Amino acid sequence: MSHNDSSVTDKQRPEPVVIPRAEHDISRQNIDREALKVLYRLRDAGHAAYLVGGGVRDLYLGKTPKDFDISTDAHPGELRKIFKNSRIIGRRFRLVQVFFRPDKIIEVSTFRCSSEYDLDGEEEVLAANNTFGSPVEDAFRRDLTINALFYEIENFTIIDYVGGVEDLNNKIVRIVGDPERRIIRDPVRMLRAIRHAARSNFSIEPATWAAIVKHRDKLTLCPDSRIRDEFFKDLRGGASRAWAELALESGIFFVLLPFYRACLSGPEGAANRERLLRLLAVSDRLHGEGTQLPEEMLFALLLLVWAEAEMGLGGEPLKGQQAFAFSRDLRSALDANLADLNIKRATREVLTGLLVNLPFCVQCGGDGNWPKWLQKKSYFREVSQFYALCREAEAGEKAEVAFAEKERTSEQHRRPPRKRSGGQRSSRQPAFAKGGIFGLKK
Repeated sequence: MSHNDSSVTDKQRPEPVVIPRAEHDISRQNIDREALKVLYRLRDAGHAAYLVGGGVRDLYLGKTPKDFDISTDAHPGELRKIFKNSRIIGRRFRLVQVFFRPDKIIEVSTFRCSSEYDLDGEEEVLAANNTFGSPVEDAFRRDLTINALFYEIENFTIIDYVGGVEDLNNKIVRIVGDPERRIIRDPVRMLRAIRHAARSNFSIEPATWAAIVKHRDKLTLCPDSRIRDEFFKDLRGGASRAWAELALESGIFFVLLPFYRACLSGPEGAANRERLLRLLAVSDRLHGEGTQLPEEMLFALLLLVWAEAEMGLGGEPLKGQQAFAFSRDLRSALDANLADLNIKRATREVLTGLLVNLPFCVQCGGDGNWPKWLQKKSYFREVSQFYALCREAEAGEKAEVAFAEKERTSEQHRRPPRKRSGGQRSSRQPAFAKGGIFGLKK
C-alpha cells in the first residue's frame, strides 16, 4: 500500500514520520510571534494545534514564510470563544482569522476530512457534518507533499504523513495521492505544482509531471476567477521566468494564453521565447529587491512579444488616425485574448496605453534627455518606466523604477466590519455556489 495514497482510511495509513528537533533547523525564533501566541493558547485550552503548510516548508528550507497558518482540532465556533479578536470567514470551508495590532492576521483552520476534496461517485457537495477530520486526513487532502507538513510546539518536532520532508531534501514537487485523480478533481493543482517547482528550483516528480501534461486542457473547466488568482500568484511570485519555462514545456502556457502559440512556435519562435523570458526576468529581479510591479506593468511585460509579433507594435510611432485605429485594434485583441482571465477593464486600458505609446520612448533614445513634449504627456511616467524595464531586458541596463504600493482591498485582509444593527445578514452567495466542490464548469 502506498504511503502517499489519498484513498485509504486513517486506520490503513502508516504512522507518521516524526523529525525531532535535533534533525531539523526550524526554531521558534523564526516563527511569527503572534502565530506562537495562537499555538500556545490553543494548547493551553486543551486542543491539538500545529503550524502547517507553506510556513513549515519555508522554515525548513531556511526561508522567511509569507504566512503562518495554523490547523487545529478546535471547531470554528470554539475558536471564536477562545479568540475574541477573531472572525469566521468562508461558507463551506470556514476559517477563523485572529487579528493582532497593528495589522496582523493569523488564519486558523480546523482539520479537514480528505474525502471532501476527492469524492468517490457522483455526489458533488458533502453534508456539513462531513467537513472536519483528523490530522492525518488533513495532511492527505493537501495538494503537495511539501505543503503537508505539521510543526508542533510541545516537542518542536515536524510531523510528516506523506513523505514531504524527503521530497524537500530531494528537491521534488509531488502531488499528494494519485496525481491523475487529484488533478481531475481540481485542475488548479497543476498550476500550484508548477509554481512551487519554479519558486524553489525543484523538479516535478515524473508521475505528477505526466498527469499535468495529460490533463492540462482541463484547466479550461475551472472558473475564470480561480485561474486569474492563481495566474497572478505565478506572475507576482518572483519566479515568473522559471514558471514560464515549466509552463511552456508542459503546454500549460498555451492553455492559459493560446494566442501566444503562433509567435512562440514559428520561424522566430526561439528568439521570441528567449526575449519573453528576459522580460519576465526583469520582474523577478525587482521582486527580489522588494519592488512589486503594478498589475498592468506585469501584463505589459508578458504581452510585449506577442504585441510586436502579431499586432505589428514597434517601428515608427503612429500618429493621428493611424494611431487611433491601431490603439482600437490592439484593445479589441486584448479584450478578446484576456477574456478568460477576467482582467479588469481599467487594467486593460492602462495596458493598451503602455504598449501603444512605448514606440515614442524608443524613438527618443532613452538617454534621459526626454523632449518636453513627451514629458507633458499624461502617459509619460508609466510608459517611461515600462521602457526602462524593456531596456534592461534588451541591453542589461538596470532599470531604476519606483511604484506606489496600492492600498490593500482584499476581503481576506480587512479588519472585521462593525456589526450592523437590526440583525441584518449578508446576502453574499457561497463561493462554491454551483458546479460542485471546486466550481468546475459543466
